[in-house]
Amino acid sequence: MLGIDSVLRSWRGPRRTAAAKAVITGAGSGIGRAFALELARRGGDVVCADIDPDRAAETVALIEALPHGTGHAVTCDVSDRTAVELLAKQAQQIFDGPPTLVINNAGVGIGGKPVGDIGFEDWDWALGINLWGVVHGCEVFTPMLRSAGRGGIINVASAAGFAAAPSMAAYNVSKAAVMSLSETLAAELAGTGVAVTVLCPTFVKTNVFTDGRITPASQSLSLRLARLTGLSPDDVAARTLDAHDGGRLYVVPQWDATVIWHLKRHFPALYVRGAGLLGRLLPA
Repeated sequence: MLGIDSVLRSWRGPRRTAAAKAVITGAGSGIGRAFALELARRGGDVVCADIDPDRAAETVALIEALPHGTGHAVTCDVSDRTAVELLAKQAQQIFDGPPTLVINNAGVGIGGKPVGDIGFEDWDWALGINLWGVVHGCEVFTPMLRSAGRGGIINVASAAGFAAAPSMAAYNVSKAAVMSLSETLAAELAGTGVAVTVLCPTFVKTNVFTDGRITPASQSLSLRLARLTGLSPDDVAARTLDAHDGGRLYVVPQWDATVIWHLKRHFPALYVRGAGLLGRLLPA
């Protein structure tokens, strides 16, 4: 007798993420690593790209410990267009053809300073990875997928892209741009066989809070909120891949992000006043 999961899958049709030939940036930790492991569990062949070769190798070792899937560690700095072009060539060699799924996940955390105090070096650093890393991935890999007439792209944005919380301008701007890019790409690829999904989580229990450029007070607050409301990277990855299989553009996996999404759209002026008040109350 078929289990409920098997029945539901049969209704949905074949899963796009099953046995995928996937390229994941930022696969050395956090959500990227969770995506890699979940795709391996689904029988995938995964190129695990990361700026840190040791972390990428650790992810591949975890994949190799699973009963299904294979992994390949590749070093890549997504802020460098040439490096992403090389990643695409390496992936084509590994897969003996184009990938079927590209996950532009690599990103960094930054926050705690208002506009005017952030500094251009931090703006360049945040946008170079969070925005240009995704632009590079989409610009390089989209023609391959379009030519193949199948596959998918998942871009990792954030609820920060629509929440616009104070003292997070560089992060907010980078993630809002990723959302806009994903929406545009989805429209351009409609009817081609290539699906686009954009992930917009709030707090996920990863090392993004400690590895980025976040002020100590904001880092402490973020870690507390992650413990209270954050999902595990594994939960986020599985939910996102299932949503991608279902053809969904937006994935907003947490209740707090959903509340913010609707509140801002229905009561924009009230939302901005509330966000400003909250920003004044938060520790500097």
